[in-house]
Amino acid sequence: MRNVIVTGASRGLGLAITEALAASGYRVLAIARSASGELQALSSVAAQGGRGAVQFYPFDLLEIAAMPQLVRHLRQEVGPFHGLVNNAGLGTPGVLAMMRDEQIEKLIRLNTLSPIVLTRHVVRSMMSERAGRIVNMSSIVATTGYQSLSVYSATKASLSGFTRALAREVGQLGITVNAVAPGFVDTEMTREMDAKQREQIIRRSALRRLPEPADVAAAVKFLLSEEARNITGTTLTVDAGNTA
Repeated sequence: MRNVIVTGASRGLGLAITEALAASGYRVLAIARSASGELQALSSVAAQGGRGAVQFYPFDLLEIAAMPQLVRHLRQEVGPFHGLVNNAGLGTPGVLAMMRDEQIEKLIRLNTLSPIVLTRHVVRSMMSERAGRIVNMSSIVATTGYQSLSVYSATKASLSGFTRALAREVGQLGITVNAVAPGFVDTEMTREMDAKQREQIIRRSALRRLPEPADVAAAVKFLLSEEARNITGTTLTVDAGNTA
């Protein structure tokens, strides 16, 4: 059973990705600060189904210095890694002039520094196996401006650059590195928007709808598969044509 690390796996897109991968036969190493009821239920369903698996590991991804120990523990417990999905992140909005330094630093630490450092440790294991798949969760805001998301946009743009450059570094070792850029997805966050905001987003999209978490999960699953073995250094946009 192939092992895939998914960060931020307890809710939202991370939970959808975990569900899709487990259903496809992967052993998902689900990383989050705490296990949600949905994640626990998913773990039970996977165990009963007897195909994939979901194993939860509590970890605060702001604790950068503890990452080497986490990766060593995972490798010793389950063996080599097939994939890493850097999904965890903060989406804190804020007008730059009004944001506190602590808010900016936390966004950059979790959205940029954390996935880069985690990838550094995981990719070393992949290099010894001469195989692996890395998927970074970017966003359409990395290339399209949205008000009150300047810092968040900067962190997601940094992951796009990281993806392209790392793909060059590790490609000769059989490791692919790609990103998925979701748009406004039909999740709890967008459901909190008022009707006018949601309608504006839908009207701006070529398909006149919001993508669902399962659509994003399907893109991640594809990039982890053998069918995507010759795709690397790219960003796959899943936004129902919002940026078309």
